[in-house]
Amino acid sequence: MKETHGEYTALLLDEGHSGDAAVLDRLRRDPAVVFVDRLEQQRDTLRTLVPAPDPGVLDETPVWAYYSWRRTVVRLLGPAAFRLLRLDRNRNKVTAPEQERLRDVTVGIVGLSVGHAVALALTLEGACGGLRLADFDTLELSNLNRVPGTVLDLGVNKAVVAARRIAEIDPYVTVTLWEDGLDVESVAEFLDGTDVVIDECDSLDVKVSLRSEARRRGLPVLMATSDRGLLDVERFDLEPDRPIFHGVIGDVDVESLAGLGSRDKIPLVLRILDATQLSATMAASLVEVDETISTWPQLGGEVLLGGAEVAAAVRRIVLGQPLASGRCRMDLDGHLDALTDPPRPQNLPEAPADRAAAAASYDAVGAVVNAAARAPSGGNVQPWAIAADDEGLTISLDPTHTTAMDVGYRGSCVAMGAALHNARIAASAAGLLGAVTVRDGDLGLPVATMTFGSGNDRELTDRYEHMLDRTTNRRPGVPRPLDDTQLGLVSDAASREGARLCLVTDRDDIATISAILAESDRIRFLTPTLHREMIGELRWPPLDSVETGIDVRALELDSAELSTLALLRRPDVMERLGAQDAGQALGKSTADRVVSSSAIAAVAIPGSTLRDYVHGGQATECVWICAQALGLAVQPISPVFLYGVESAELEQLSPRYAAPLERLRKELFDVVGAKGGESLALVLRLSHAPGPSVRSERLADRLRRRIS
Repeated sequence: MKETHGEYTALLLDEGHSGDAAVLDRLRRDPAVVFVDRLEQQRDTLRTLVPAPDPGVLDETPVWAYYSWRRTVVRLLGPAAFRLLRLDRNRNKVTAPEQERLRDVTVGIVGLSVGHAVALALTLEGACGGLRLADFDTLELSNLNRVPGTVLDLGVNKAVVAARRIAEIDPYVTVTLWEDGLDVESVAEFLDGTDVVIDECDSLDVKVSLRSEARRRGLPVLMATSDRGLLDVERFDLEPDRPIFHGVIGDVDVESLAGLGSRDKIPLVLRILDATQLSATMAASLVEVDETISTWPQLGGEVLLGGAEVAAAVRRIVLGQPLASGRCRMDLDGHLDALTDPPRPQNLPEAPADRAAAAASYDAVGAVVNAAARAPSGGNVQPWAIAADDEGLTISLDPTHTTAMDVGYRGSCVAMGAALHNARIAASAAGLLGAVTVRDGDLGLPVATMTFGSGNDRELTDRYEHMLDRTTNRRPGVPRPLDDTQLGLVSDAASREGARLCLVTDRDDIATISAILAESDRIRFLTPTLHREMIGELRWPPLDSVETGIDVRALELDSAELSTLALLRRPDVMERLGAQDAGQALGKSTADRVVSSSAIAAVAIPGSTLRDYVHGGQATECVWICAQALGLAVQPISPVFLYGVESAELEQLSPRYAAPLERLRKELFDVVGAKGGESLALVLRLSHAPGPSVRSERLADRLRRRIS
């Protein structure tokens, strides 16, 4: 090891230090030395980072870095600020905490041809804080087909060439060189202080010695060869008795390996690389070594691929991610041979005509049945069975059509109440209104019945056309205030059905609700069961039937949001965000729509039995129909915690986020002004917005007409 750091590391100078200031003054007087100062641009960019850096980082003392081989001095941010800004684009493929763990790692690389690409990849990614580089050879013109040096580096030691490249990318990386390379005797010294070993040398005796000593110390060894993207991993840190080279070369005498020529190495090389797995071009080339070519070939692109492979493996080792001993091939030619057309996006069709409205008119009883079926339900699961004959109508819950968020079937009961309210409206309009009862049926689930009579109710009848028009409107609105008449009428609508409407119109309170509901959505995305069910509700016409679930066109997403949804559908993406407790943007769509609302309306019911929730569903539907008749757009919002009344229910709903959900539930109840003993049937956002693009369809097979 030579102590010639000035040849390959930057001299870092603090202008506030008298000794460093004197050096800088001397350099400024040298006309051959160039000064480059882009510090303010670096600081400007640093200030734009999200989240904003700590004040201590922003105020960190800058340095001047002198590169003697370039005769250039560059002004740079201090080490913490430099690293934060340089590696910001790594996030969140590599998180900030993971980046800190990688900074404590020292990687030893033996052989700086392929090894140069490895060192470059590790440095670019910030995958280590220190590098130990060993190579005795100097750069030749024939190396420039694969070594990322330049003609200005010809004749320079390969390790020095690599170290200079590293210093010019990140002068804070600690680099130590062995410019005489390694031999059997110096392997142990090289491995002192090394955490991961990269073998890219040509000497078989050094390869074997390196592995023997690494195994003794419990250090992992990685090797990339450029043919068919071979990556070799030996986890001696996990398997201290693992045979070197996986046992494929058996026991060999290190002394017998020293000084072997290219042709003499071929038998062992073929055993190490597995001759049956070599590419045809490499295998044919090996036959020609010392005949028509001087040594085995390597391509620059394949060498760079090897650098990327090793960097990825180092990350996995350091961060404790799965990486077994063994080998794999990332064969570019093989993948290029297997090119296929990607699936083409399908344009969403135009929204269909309202088939339910047409079907609803075939007779009076049929109109009542279909009116009930038009009721809203969470995720459009339609959790009911509706049966009717000439005597009356029965609505019961189907417990197979539920979701995790439908805790205790409370949400289903709200949907059932909405269906019952629609049935009452249609029966009144047809002159069939009779007695209505809600009782406990099988499994303790409520059953609603309406006996057909000859009555009508003027208020109910007046709602008939508006009931047929009722739909969910998720479009962003204009936050124009509601007038006193609108506020009074929607409040009265809830009161008529035995509920109380908690109306929030204060802009600050709406913003608070926006944050609560956005965080609830984030938790829904990050909880595996809730995410799976949420994505399972979505329907993508024309591929999917839209008779159940939510037609994606009804989400009113722009093209960018719709494209992003394709990412949010993936469980692996949510798992990654969940591991970081990240995903603040997951609730942004909800937040944006809530803050665009004119009011938030929470339907409060005086109790928490399932029959209370049925009555709450009737009140919710009444408010919804009234609000839409007043020209308002209505969107129901079911936060994750809405039907989780007890702490144990929230724990079951989302074990990781039970405590935050309980806090959010309390905050929502407080901000809407719910009283003690009240439950919330549903939360509605009321806004001024254009009409919706599409309305949900309904399944006919959950409706049954009995013939007497």
